[in-house]
Amino acid sequence: MPSGPETTTAGDAEDFREDAAEPPAGPPGAPPPGGAVPPDAPAAPSAPAGRRPTRRRRLAAAARRHWRVSLVAAATGVLLALAFPPYGVWPLSFLAVAALSVLTHGRTWRQGAWLGFALALPFFFWLLRWLHVIGWDVTFGLALAEAAFFLALGAGLARTSTLRLWPLWGACLWVAEECARDRLPLGGFPWGRLAFANTSSPFTPLAALGGAPLVSFAVALCGTLLAWAALRLARAHGTGRPSWRAVRRRTVALPALGATALAAGAAVAGYAVPVPTDAEDTVSIAVVQGNVQRPGMDFLGRPMQILDNHVDATLRLAEDIEAGRVERPDLVLWPENASDLDPYRDAEARAAIEEAVRAVGVPILVGALVDHPTKEGYVLNQGIVWDPVTGPGASYTKQHPVPFGEYVPFRDQLSTVITRLQRVPRDFYPGDHTGVLDVGPARLGDVICFEVAYDGIVRDTVNDGARALVVQTNNATYGRTGQPEQQLAMSQLRAVEHGRAVVTVATSGISAIVAPDGSIEQRTEEFTQDVLTARLPLRDGKTVADRLGAAPEWALTAVGLGAWALVVVRGRRARRAAPAADLAQAAPPARAGGTAAEGAAGD
Repeated sequence: MPSGPETTTAGDAEDFREDAAEPPAGPPGAPPPGGAVPPDAPAAPSAPAGRRPTRRRRLAAAARRHWRVSLVAAATGVLLALAFPPYGVWPLSFLAVAALSVLTHGRTWRQGAWLGFALALPFFFWLLRWLHVIGWDVTFGLALAEAAFFLALGAGLARTSTLRLWPLWGACLWVAEECARDRLPLGGFPWGRLAFANTSSPFTPLAALGGAPLVSFAVALCGTLLAWAALRLARAHGTGRPSWRAVRRRTVALPALGATALAAGAAVAGYAVPVPTDAEDTVSIAVVQGNVQRPGMDFLGRPMQILDNHVDATLRLAEDIEAGRVERPDLVLWPENASDLDPYRDAEARAAIEEAVRAVGVPILVGALVDHPTKEGYVLNQGIVWDPVTGPGASYTKQHPVPFGEYVPFRDQLSTVITRLQRVPRDFYPGDHTGVLDVGPARLGDVICFEVAYDGIVRDTVNDGARALVVQTNNATYGRTGQPEQQLAMSQLRAVEHGRAVVTVATSGISAIVAPDGSIEQRTEEFTQDVLTARLPLRDGKTVADRLGAAPEWALTAVGLGAWALVVVRGRRARRAAPAADLAQAAPPARAGGTAAEGAAGD
């Protein structure tokens, strides 16, 4: 296990130091350090002797000097994005952690912050490029906001790399970064968590113990341990004795191999975690994907168009049932926004839904947009249980509307500046309870769209009694961009985390049935009309992650931040002690025969 700080010794990594970022002023007209002035550049104004260069000049000099290591960080960010769906090269997740740990090792906090940001900006830009259907400026803006959290992560990794056991503190800081980003601002945006790149990897079963935070921690720990081993070997080879025998004599190989073995252990620890899958009973379901006429921002088209698609698909299902080609299910699931008109107020929409419900003869969970009953101008994103006999019954209202997608924060101020926000004419009003609904014989937990990314919403739904989970979603805006695959991966992780089957039902795809062990049993293609039928396992037992809740996340976050605080406290004590030590060293010796009091007085 790591026992102390190591220093990067390769290439620009060694050259990237804080004192180099603030070079002393040279003679008038001298070229700035780190690069020659182009021949056609105007002469730099002379500075009075002893005056430090301006901040702009220092930053420019640092940028010229350290562009290579910054480029490595940016390339690492792109590789990290490839660990996520639709590519899913999950080993790149811990390799990217290892690379950032090496790059930030031994740096000052400013250097670490910059390298963290240099990795994060291209990472989020590539990961969230599906937002280009709204605008590339939106993609860049959200990537910039998310990358800001990596400023703190990079700074923390740099500072804690001076401590013993620094790979452990670094892994905890990755959890702390995700903890903050999942909640801030405006409720947070959890996309890009390390756990969501590892929904079909050896790390996945750990979700049943500590949820997504524990998976992220294990991935990060694997990466930081590999970084420690790489730094240890690099330092040994930099001694001038590069042979393996010399390295072994310096007792470097064994600790490095030990760290590598620990990293491998973190990677395969999930195989030792039992994932509960046994069902108490089952229920027969049908998943209806009605499809849309056109993808993109205007997928809704004319009123009733999307609703008619789902009604038609359900009527064909009813025909197959009557003909004996398909067994009658116990319930039918429709996606989010299957009805873009309020079925409580619009007679045509209500009649269409009731026709489909009567034809199939079982309850349907209908996704619909509903006008707020008391707050004028607000709309509710709901899942409504529609019974063939009693009509509409219990409902769930989405608790976490999407900022700038389903509501506009600071609407009066921003709408005058960003005219694009006028395409969100009404704000969605949030619900105030979990989506546990009795749909026919099944007690299901409804989670709408990107709520599946939030630990607390899904966990509360399971703890309130959901025996299986339904993710009603509408990805028509982002079809064929990779976003549906990213969201489906989250459903896979939630299945393992809570030991529940998860049904993702989408307007245009991807609809899927995920088993409690996270495996995808059935799925549809995008932009097709399709119906899936299956027997869904229902479970009552709770996982360790359900019982512990957010405790593992807060504990790991506290450990990481505590290690960083320790470095800060030590640094302040050292700075306070330094002047006293310098003063004692500079004090004249006491006169011969003088008393101790006289010597002290002389000081």
